[in-house]
Amino acid sequence: METPKIIADYHCHNAEVPTWHPMEKRLYWSDIPTGRVFRYDPATASHEQIYAGDSVGAIAVHEDGSLLFFMNKGAIARWQNGTLTPIIPEIPAERETRFNDCIVDPAGRVFSGTMEKGKHLGSLYRLNTDGTLTQVLENLQIPNGMGFTLDRKHLYLTDSPKRKIYRFDYDVSTGNISDRQVVITIPEKKGVPDGMTVDAEGYIWSARWDGHHLFRYSPDGTEVLRIPFPAKKVSALTFGGEDYTDIYVTTAGGDNRAKEGKGAGAVFHLNLGIRGMPEFLAKTAV
Repeated sequence: METPKIIADYHCHNAEVPTWHPMEKRLYWSDIPTGRVFRYDPATASHEQIYAGDSVGAIAVHEDGSLLFFMNKGAIARWQNGTLTPIIPEIPAERETRFNDCIVDPAGRVFSGTMEKGKHLGSLYRLNTDGTLTQVLENLQIPNGMGFTLDRKHLYLTDSPKRKIYRFDYDVSTGNISDRQVVITIPEKKGVPDGMTVDAEGYIWSARWDGHHLFRYSPDGTEVLRIPFPAKKVSALTFGGEDYTDIYVTTAGGDNRAKEGKGAGAVFHLNLGIRGMPEFLAKTAV
């Protein structure tokens, strides 16, 4: 098996939400606590910081080529050519928290969750194509990695502190989800599930925070593969490249490598010949 190789190393405190931009053929990711966003160009093996400001907890690619940043206080903004334009300045109920991870659905809507803070529990929101926002789930802790089944009839959602990956019935015509079922439960003291995606065979890939590994599961939740990393906190992954066989993986802990591992906070690449699925493009009003 190919060993993951570091492609960019900014010693990120929490590198997250790796996002492949299919038009630019570049990778974007965020270092959430430090409010930085970076990008990597595999054609030239070059990388750079492209943003500094409020924390970006999720990134979606819009059909016009811009990026949607999901941020602190429930804010959503459009980033293009170095300019950040507010779409939703804040969600009053989320002023003390932030968005965490997102996914675009087949219709171009964007689902993104907010994190639990104190007694304020997390929620899952849906940014609709007309620019309105709908709360679709309450009473979550840290909503995290998401993905769709190949038939687009189900949505996976990770709730990290609960160590569970759920599957919901999903209606593409309305964007509604229902009938929550548990697909995967991570044993105690084995880390927590973080970012995830679904490959072209319908298998679930889940990054393991405090678990040193990236995992692949069959659709019924059976583990079929685990890949070790020189970082304790494996935070998220995405597929990219010309044929979507390039796997990009983010890690956290770059501010304390003595504890978190020699590769903590770096971004890794590997190619196992397994093909991923292109993410959908946002079609929301911007």
